[in-house]
Amino acid sequence: MKPPPTDRTNGRAAPAARRRRPTIVDVAAAAGVSKSLVSLALRGDDGVNAATRARILAVADELGYRSNVLARGLVQGRTMILGVLLTDLANPYHTEVVAGVEDTADANGFTVLLAHGRRDRRRLEQQLDALLQLNVDGVVVISSWLEPQALTDAARRAPVVVVGRPPRQPAGVDTVANDDAAGAAAAVDHLARLGHERIAHLAGTARPASRARSDGYRATMRRLGLTHHTAVVEIGDASRHRAQAAAELLSGGTPTAVFAVNDMAALAVLDQAHAMGIAVPERLSVTGYDNTVLAETVRPRLTSVDQPRTVMGRLAVDMLLERFSGRTADRREVLAPDLVIRDSTASAPRR
Repeated sequence: MKPPPTDRTNGRAAPAARRRRPTIVDVAAAAGVSKSLVSLALRGDDGVNAATRARILAVADELGYRSNVLARGLVQGRTMILGVLLTDLANPYHTEVVAGVEDTADANGFTVLLAHGRRDRRRLEQQLDALLQLNVDGVVVISSWLEPQALTDAARRAPVVVVGRPPRQPAGVDTVANDDAAGAAAAVDHLARLGHERIAHLAGTARPASRARSDGYRATMRRLGLTHHTAVVEIGDASRHRAQAAAELLSGGTPTAVFAVNDMAALAVLDQAHAMGIAVPERLSVTGYDNTVLAETVRPRLTSVDQPRTVMGRLAVDMLLERFSGRTADRREVLAPDLVIRDSTASAPRR
C-alpha cells in the first residue's frame, strides 16, 4: 500500500482534493442531451417532453446537481429572490407580515431572503445594502427606521416597498400601511362604550405609526369630552422599558382602562397589573394593537386592533410584481383596521 502523499514543507499528509460540484454540462453529458435542453428541463419549459424531462431530472438528482441561482440570475437578468428587511425579529407583527410576503412570493416562484436589523438603524442600512449587492429582484422593508432618502437611493437599484409608515413618503418607493389613527379611535370608542372614562395610553416612540396612534387616542378623548382624563406614558425605543412604563402608567391616576401602542406593550400592562394585584378585566381593561398571535395565547385573551399583517405582506409583493411589469408611478395603500374584542376588556368598575 502506498503511503498518502505528503506536503514537502512540513511532512503532513496532504488533504484529499475537494469534490467538484457537478455542473449543467455534467448533467447534459450524463443524460446524453445538450446543455440547452437540460436548462429548459430544469426550468420546467413546456417544450421538453415529459419522458426526457424525467430522465434529465433523475440524472441531475443522481449527480447531486443544484442550480446556482445567482449565476442563473446574471444570465437571465433576474435572480427570483426577494429581500425582506425587518427591524425586530422578536416582534410577532414583523414575522406575521413576513408570512404574507412568503405566501405571494412562493406562489410566484420567488425565494425570500431575510435580513434582520436588530433594532439598530446603522445595521438596517448595512443589511439593505447587502441585499442589494446580492442582486435581489426587489426588497420589502418592514420598518419605519430608515430615512426616506436611503429608501429612494435603494429604489434606484431595485424596486422597494415599505410595509409601515416611513417618516416621509420616499420618492420612487411604494408603501402599504394601516390607518393607525382610525385603529386607535376604535379602541378608545370601545372602552368608552363600556363606561370607561379614565382611559390611559401606553405609547411607543415618536415614529410615524406610534405617533398616529397617540394622535388618534388624543383626538378621540377630545371628541368624547374626556380630555381631563388623558394620560400618556411613552416606552421609547428600548423594549426593556416596557415594564417600567407600564408600572408608571398604572401607578398614576389609577386608570380603569389602558390602550397600548401594540400587543407587546399590552402584555407589559397585563404583567404589571398582575404584579400589583389589579384584576383584568374586573378592575382594569386592556387593549393592544396589531392582533398578533400573542393576543390569542395570553390570558385573559387580549382585545386588540387588527391590522391585516399577512394581507399587507401579500400586497407588498403584489406591488413589486407590478414594478417588474413596468409600473413607474408610486403606489400608496392604507388599509382599514378592525377591532377584535376578547376577554381583556369589560364594563368599567363601579366607583
